[in-house]
Amino acid sequence: MKKIFMPLILVLVLLSGCGGKTQPPSPDKAAVTVVMPPTSEPEAGFDPICGWGAGEHVHEPLIQSTLTVTNPDLTIGYDLATDMRVSEDSLAWTVTIREGVKFTDGTDLTAADVAFTYNAARDASSVNDFTMLDRAEAVDDTTVVFHMTRPFSIWPYTMATLGIVPEDSYDPAAYGSSPVGSGRYRLRQWDRGQQAILEANPDYYGEKPQMERVNILFMEEDAAFLAVQAGQADLAYTSAPYADQTVNGFSLLSVKTVDNRGINLPVTGNDFLSDAEVRRAIDAGIDREEMVDHVLNGYGSPAYSVCDGLPWFTWEARLPYDPVEASDWLDSAGWHLEKEYQEKIPAGQLYPLDCGWRYKDGVRAEMELLYPVGDTVRQALAMDAANQLGRLGIYCTVRGVGWDTAYDEALTTPLVWGWGAHTPMELYNIYHTDRETGSARYSPYANPTVDAYMDEALACTDLEEAYRLWQTAQYDGFTGVTRSGDCPWVWLVNVDHLYWVRDGLQVAQQKIHPHGHGWSVVNNVDQWEWNS
Repeated sequence: MKKIFMPLILVLVLLSGCGGKTQPPSPDKAAVTVVMPPTSEPEAGFDPICGWGAGEHVHEPLIQSTLTVTNPDLTIGYDLATDMRVSEDSLAWTVTIREGVKFTDGTDLTAADVAFTYNAARDASSVNDFTMLDRAEAVDDTTVVFHMTRPFSIWPYTMATLGIVPEDSYDPAAYGSSPVGSGRYRLRQWDRGQQAILEANPDYYGEKPQMERVNILFMEEDAAFLAVQAGQADLAYTSAPYADQTVNGFSLLSVKTVDNRGINLPVTGNDFLSDAEVRRAIDAGIDREEMVDHVLNGYGSPAYSVCDGLPWFTWEARLPYDPVEASDWLDSAGWHLEKEYQEKIPAGQLYPLDCGWRYKDGVRAEMELLYPVGDTVRQALAMDAANQLGRLGIYCTVRGVGWDTAYDEALTTPLVWGWGAHTPMELYNIYHTDRETGSARYSPYANPTVDAYMDEALACTDLEEAYRLWQTAQYDGFTGVTRSGDCPWVWLVNVDHLYWVRDGLQVAQQKIHPHGHGWSVVNNVDQWEWNS
């Protein structure tokens, strides 16, 4: 088949040269063309065992079926599974799968294929974490038992990310480019670095997709915008700097996310930030609404945790911006404004622009804030945070770093991170103590009480009860990771995911997006439709 990418590039070049905007052509009512960033193209192809559908940019694999799915409210629903139960010791999950499901090569999907997929992913995946899985065992054609190395109550969330592959025909060297699955779509064509074309699976066991063909183009953001102007795309990702543009025949779709940005505050290895009162002051003194307006152009929301609005989020984390409280915390910690500046503060005004700096025992209150080089949003957030901290009397500088050193530097110096996932394990990975290091994985922090709540949540046999324990781990009324507790992280904003959408295209309701501006938008592309 003739590739479409090069002609598209020629069109875009011509448009950029003449500055014109074309009237979008009438769309094919059974097809849609979607533009994603190049980072969304799977390096190892469309192989779930190698991370397709999982990892940082978690999404539904489309080409393969999963045992479970996440519902719009992020609770668990069924796909291949029809029933599941966990043993009293939480070390065995028994899952019943539906009958009559076929792979696109015509073979039957059985529990043996499920067991094979999970065991292979356990052994080979560098993206998925399967350290909690001892082995998967097919008891019969419709029953698989997952034997666990440790209790893991949120196993249903892991089952929602791994697509099932056929045991008999799976070839790790070839599967990624020629996948055989049982999902809503099958891969018709993949031109690496350019496009992927999906077509509806005629043997799919569920409702027939309304979109029979999905064309995915991989483009940088400026090229994606030109593709929209040229009418060569039906939906294309974009960002806040482009949001004030007007494009003939298109409107802007804004999707809420837990794609958050936050700052770690090392509780050890940093003399200034080792004081919990200082960390609380920083959290109280950050005006998140101002960041949403000034940095994100209004396309976002304040962030108070790594899991805002998800079933395991606690409202105890949602504490307001309060510069008076921030000042009190700093004063309590012994960091005071210079006396000459205290006398300058007008009545009723907390901080003048020239409030000066805070000092303790002759030492100035100061810190450095890092951001990843090349990430303009995180750079802008870092600079905004530095300005806001300056109004509190904290001298803050910013510096860009590469990821080759960022992880190490973040052990002693705050860094602007990006997180957000459809699983409570995000909380565990950020806050739980690592046995080997004696502190959390990404920033030095340890709290045995928080660890105990999380361990209990993982050992729980009731998912609803597990949610409550995850919430308690964040704050139990006495300790936790919120401002009222240890405050080892300050969460800033959740970044809305923005898309240009052609008029007449009805995009199905989106569940809250995780970190990663890519495949999540097409989780339910089978339900999209064109207005007649």
